[in-house]
Amino acid sequence: MVLDGLPRPRRRGRPAPAGVVAAEVLPVARVCIDLPPAHLDRLFEYLVPAALAETAVPGTRVKVRFGGQDVNGYVLERVPEAEHDGVLAPLRKVVSTEPVLAAPVARLARAVADRWAGTLADVLRLAVPARHARVEAEDPGAPDPAAVPVASATAWAAYRGGPAFLAHLTARGAPRAVWSALPGVAGERWPEAIAQAVAACVLGGRGALVVVPDARDIDRVLEALAGAGIPRWVPGTAGGAVRLAADDGPAARYRSFLAALRGRADVVVGTRASAFAPVRDLGLAVVWDDGDPLHAEPRAPYPHVREVLALRSELESCALLVAAHGRSVEAQALVESGWAREVAADRPTTRARAPRVQALTSVELAREGPAAAARLPAPAWRTVRDRLADGPVLVQVPRAGYLPAVACGRCRAAARCGVCHGPLGLASASAVPTCGWCGRLATDWRCTECGSPALRSVRVGSERTAEELGRAFPGVPVRVSGARAAGGVLASVPDVPAVVVSTPGAEPVAPGGYAAALLLDASVSTAGAALRTGEDALRRWLAAAALVRPATDGGVVLLVGDAEERATQALVRWDPAGYASRELGERAALALPPIVRIASVTGPRDAVDTLVGRLDVPQLEVLGPVPVDSRTEALEQEVRALVRVPRTQGAALARSLAASQAVRSARREGGTVRVQLDPADLG
Repeated sequence: MVLDGLPRPRRRGRPAPAGVVAAEVLPVARVCIDLPPAHLDRLFEYLVPAALAETAVPGTRVKVRFGGQDVNGYVLERVPEAEHDGVLAPLRKVVSTEPVLAAPVARLARAVADRWAGTLADVLRLAVPARHARVEAEDPGAPDPAAVPVASATAWAAYRGGPAFLAHLTARGAPRAVWSALPGVAGERWPEAIAQAVAACVLGGRGALVVVPDARDIDRVLEALAGAGIPRWVPGTAGGAVRLAADDGPAARYRSFLAALRGRADVVVGTRASAFAPVRDLGLAVVWDDGDPLHAEPRAPYPHVREVLALRSELESCALLVAAHGRSVEAQALVESGWAREVAADRPTTRARAPRVQALTSVELAREGPAAAARLPAPAWRTVRDRLADGPVLVQVPRAGYLPAVACGRCRAAARCGVCHGPLGLASASAVPTCGWCGRLATDWRCTECGSPALRSVRVGSERTAEELGRAFPGVPVRVSGARAAGGVLASVPDVPAVVVSTPGAEPVAPGGYAAALLLDASVSTAGAALRTGEDALRRWLAAAALVRPATDGGVVLLVGDAEERATQALVRWDPAGYASRELGERAALALPPIVRIASVTGPRDAVDTLVGRLDVPQLEVLGPVPVDSRTEALEQEVRALVRVPRTQGAALARSLAASQAVRSARREGGTVRVQLDPADLG
């Protein structure tokens, strides 16, 4: 009944289409449709037919009619009334009754999309693996009782704040810490420390999530978890840890995903996409080696694992552990802002646990005379010879392959492809020079400067290094570890005399630790103008040096070459936090990330200018646009503009970018534009 003179209330959710009976309870579903256009980044309302009332629950996959076609989507919520005035279209089908999109993950996905100016549909493609119907139909059976983790803090005793961090986890607290891991003997290395932190969390009755860069690290963490009383989950059991990685294949990945979703497994260990894993009652999120580029998602909206887990820590009130041998500038910013606490060892403990590090720069080698210019100077050769008697020796080389770059043997001009002018390289001693850009063979190459057909090495890769070391140390086994090596990436090597040549990130583990390590071509590692060059070099050096025995056991690390001075000294002192703090101070003075937020907008000039011109953010500064590649024709040339705002305006920048992209999508403006917030590389 409505009183006279008052407007009649608006009727929401008009009757269903003819022949469709609506659900009696919560008849309206709000659905995220799986379509890429930015202007469709919102929830759409659909009527829930009575036949689907019990199955179309929040989190389920559904089919809906949109734009004259059936599209996939997720039900995010059910409500009693619609905001839409017209007749609602009904849900077409419930694809699966499994609610694969858990409510906490849906909130996290929305927060990630908002932070990186993306769409919810794009984030959900990263968060929820493709359905595997056969795995979904598997009968898990009645679970056996869960194993009880072993309470231990031995790996954390050497760190200030370490035991307290574990105590907070067991008491269901939510501490946030940045941990600088040290080398150690078996039982005190980083996998064992992470396993003990996870065990403390599980003992408190909550789940845990560990995100690592690659599959080798997953295996190391799972092995350490088994030692801490958290075995691998198998169907028919309760508790345990699952491995969540795309490399495992769709069936294995989806099985692990469902085990976590259904609460059968309480620990998830995985790579980048597992940051969105649906862990029940999440109590601890861990990211190992957060500076590794593998943690940066290469697909839109390009989130980073560290920032995703930081958002998750706030949304789900769980603990966060950012851990590495090095220290990223972003992690240091979390410490200096007070958002996280530092967990690190004191100087005496660091000196006792770390190997002895020596930098063989040109100054140090001056007494060697002309031999100082050798790639393997005499002190390094003697160190390898002497330490081989005690075990394997690691040699880290920054480049893979044989000779990635060559030059004219007479005038030393860079050897270039005659078609695209790319750099030429050699895959072996007898190989034909090949272009690194277009892949063409330069069978009849001659120098354009002097006409000579002779070539000389400019950059030496891991394969050529192994060949040289094999000649220098006859009778000693030489193993090569790397993605392009014949044997691939080695997980481990035995504790016997051998020379192990590896590219950064592919270093195998020696159970007893390496007797020594050579870090070759240090000047190459810190060459370049990228913002993170020094930070990345130090991170790679520390990761290799952490595999070496402590100085008290004769462990020694030699850095060969004239690298950037501050990174060199940070390695010698084993002080990644000090280096990150100085870098952060310089970035503050220069208004560089993470002190500010920067967006990179790349595409045709007209499209970039139009998108950037619509931005309306206080204190906005536009740098560029500038050409991305000067080798392309002017009419086809892509440009990039950098948009910079203070950190406090970061959310406003993301909203404005998302709105501008939505306008662009709705108007169907031409050209392809890539928008990336907080890009890893500003070069």
